[in-house]
Amino acid sequence: MGYLENVLESVQKKYSYQPEFLQAVSEVFESLSPVIERNQKLYEQEAILERITEPDRQVQFRVPWVDDSGKIRVNTGYRVQFNNSIGPYKGGLRLHPSVNLSVIKFLGFEQVFKNSLTGLPIGGGKGGSDFDPKGKSDREVMAFCQSFMTELCKYIGADTDVPAGDIGTGAREIGYMFGQYKRIKGLYEGVLTGKGLSYGGSLVRTQATGYGLLYITDELLKCNGLGLDGKTVTISGSGNVAIYAAEKAMQLGGKVVTLSDSTGWIYDAEGIDLDAVKEIKEVNRARLSEYKKYRPNSEYHEGRGVWSVKADVALPCATQNELLIDDAKALVANGVKAVCEGANMPTSIEATKYLQENGVLFVPGKAANAGGVATSALEMSQNSERLSWTFEEVDEKLKGIMTNIYHNIDNASAEYGMKGNYVAGANIAGFAKVVDAMLAHGAC
Repeated sequence: MGYLENVLESVQKKYSYQPEFLQAVSEVFESLSPVIERNQKLYEQEAILERITEPDRQVQFRVPWVDDSGKIRVNTGYRVQFNNSIGPYKGGLRLHPSVNLSVIKFLGFEQVFKNSLTGLPIGGGKGGSDFDPKGKSDREVMAFCQSFMTELCKYIGADTDVPAGDIGTGAREIGYMFGQYKRIKGLYEGVLTGKGLSYGGSLVRTQATGYGLLYITDELLKCNGLGLDGKTVTISGSGNVAIYAAEKAMQLGGKVVTLSDSTGWIYDAEGIDLDAVKEIKEVNRARLSEYKKYRPNSEYHEGRGVWSVKADVALPCATQNELLIDDAKALVANGVKAVCEGANMPTSIEATKYLQENGVLFVPGKAANAGGVATSALEMSQNSERLSWTFEEVDEKLKGIMTNIYHNIDNASAEYGMKGNYVAGANIAGFAKVVDAMLAHGAC
């Protein structure tokens, strides 16, 4: 048994109760085999794989808050600081009932390589809580966020760890958290990204992950003799990523026909009315079942089903493990040409392999959804310089970053004899930069 296999077995044994984390580690390790083989003696001597799979630190804490009836509620908060070899820890705060340590470690591990791919000086981390902001009043959300930040503020800082938003953590939540950080620390610094424009936020941040997803998808298609113009696109989700992926897809000539939320999904053969979706989700905070009131000829279906629709391009933008093997088979049967992940690991390993084996162009989330964290890093730069760039300036930088990511992962896959395997290319390219820094820093 080789070095990689030994470490993987050890991690699986040690963290057998963390399935999401083990899924992420297994997926990355599978791609790294040829890299490890070239450098096995050095990497084993330096314990590179052992160090890269063990977080620098992980913090778990109680979050007590008072609801509108006066009752004290208690949630669990997390922050996993995974690796800061190339810069301060950077990664979002997820507020969702599914959050646990395994999920946060999986997301933090992925973030290390995603952040490396951006080419910007940011390390990887992730955090959040099992608190659910849905159905809560603004006062209750504020009470939770203030309590959460009262503990989290001990571990973060502009040059230490810079969290951002994620599922359940939007501009409202970031604002409450930033206010509490400023109040406790007495510092006005770029400690959070995704802030409002009036207090240090960046233009394009709201659109960044969705726009970035389409920039890399467009480059992928062009470089493979295809294009987005005139193509049918299916998208899952209806949060920021999905909405702005749909917006940019339409701007680039694609026809988006689906979106979804946690209760069901919509199909509009004429193309999604994005203004209606924005009103439903961003203004009214309602369910997509309301969409038929705006477009009577559309279809609403309970449960899952987005991937059963015939499309040229599929963009999973909801959550992890939402595109499974049966979905992959349906996509292939319907002639899908490309699948690019807008969410964090939304495609199961089995489904990913099936898509690749059947000639589908597949770009993983650590590359395809890096636009959000890239723009967060650009927000950090603006905060450090006390500057604010125009929408066009930030958007152009984002497009350049995403285009470079595509070519970097394409080149890495070709260098190791796996041309077109963008999963391997993303893992290898992201890993290489982090390891160079780790070796330079010594045993730390």
